[in-house]
Order: sequence, then structure tokens, then C-alpha cells
Amino acid sequence: MRHFPFGCRVWIGVPLAVFVLTVSAQDQSVSEGINERFTDSRLDTGRSTSMFENENREVFSRRHDVLEAMNIERGMMVADVGAGSGFYIELMATAVGPEGRVYAVEIAPNWIDYLNDKVAAEGLDNVHVVLGGERSVGLPEGSIDLAFSSDTYHHFEYPQSSLASIYRALKPGGRWVVLDYDRIPGVTPAGRMNHLRLGKTEAIAEIEAAGFTLIEEANLDLTENYLAIFRRP
Repeated sequence: MRHFPFGCRVWIGVPLAVFVLTVSAQDQSVSEGINERFTDSRLDTGRSTSMFENENREVFSRRHDVLEAMNIERGMMVADVGAGSGFYIELMATAVGPEGRVYAVEIAPNWIDYLNDKVAAEGLDNVHVVLGGERSVGLPEGSIDLAFSSDTYHHFEYPQSSLASIYRALKPGGRWVVLDYDRIPGVTPAGRMNHLRLGKTEAIAEIEAAGFTLIEEANLDLTENYLAIFRRP
């Protein structure tokens, strides 16, 4: 099994010089401890997989529609940030073909082991598993055409740093696709309202403030989630 080397430099290029200073000054946890249950060595990936890959979850049941909305082409370099059980990396691996590459990024060691086993068992030779961090996706500058996250963005504990690392990893003109729960008072269940740090409107504003341009809110008739597509200038 090959692993993609990753090194995280702080430099993110001249276009984000002002944002770098902002990150340095304001980088702090927005939801301390939100990812502790995932990074815990006692995490049961088997049990979590049965929860993630459930037809009652819109991000799973509508995965083929979501993939189509991403317009992934053969030969592209793409990253699934917060890959979890990897049900999107299988679809992505087929979409990019043998000449493309998929990076399955995770911060949880148990998921890293799970994904490595999955990639080996299924012969996903164009998928590389990457250990990311709380502040960085762990990918080199200009290495990907598209970054994607499913039910993960609201788990960004240090959004400014994480967004800066995604911006850096994307090639100019590359796309950042966010699929996540919306947060609608009176509609979203109370437990989820308390869990989510932000909904669609706030997420779009936060991502645009990091230098990305919103190009589309995909109309997939999702009932619980939103799919927003951004471009790195």
C-alpha cells in the first residue's frame, strides 16, 4: 500500500497574504473537543460505518446525485476531506479513472487504518490515504483539482487554518465542494441544532471570507443538507 507524502507548510501564496495574517491572529478553536470521539483510539469503525452507510442518511442515499453534481472528469486529482468509511472515494476512484487520483483525508487514526484496509481489499490503486490534522488537510500546494467534504465542514475546529490549507492544496481555478447539514430553526431537530456550529448561510460566508468564490448552490432537492460549490480564484 502506497501512502502519499504530506508536509504542511504555513505559506499559502501571495493572493492570501492578508488572510494568512488573519489566521495567525485569530486561529482558535470554534468548538473545542468536537472531534474527540473520532480521534479516540476506542472508536469502533465497524459500528460507525453501519451508521454512516445508512439509506436514511441523505448524504449516503443521494451519493450518486452528489457525485454527478461535482462534474468530476477522468484524470482529475480530487480529495475527500473527512472520508470516514470511504463510500465517496469508491465513486470518485471510478470517476477519475486510473490516470486520476483520489486522496482520502482523515484526522482519525482508526479511520486511517480502516481506509487503508478498504483500499487494499478493493484494489483501489488510484486512492491514497492521507492523515490530515485539525488545522490542515495535509496535501501539498497545488496538488488537487477538487476538494470535497460530506457531513464534515461543521466539524472544522479551526476553520481559518483548514480553509487556508484547502485553498493552498487546490490548483488555481480548482473547486471546493461542501455537502453538509443545514441549520434551520424550527425544522432541524433540536439535537442536531445543538451539535451544528453553523448552517448553510454562515458556512458560505465563512468560506467566502477565506478567499473562495461561491459558483453554485446545487439544486438536488435535498431536505436536510445543502451542496455548495466554490472556486479558488
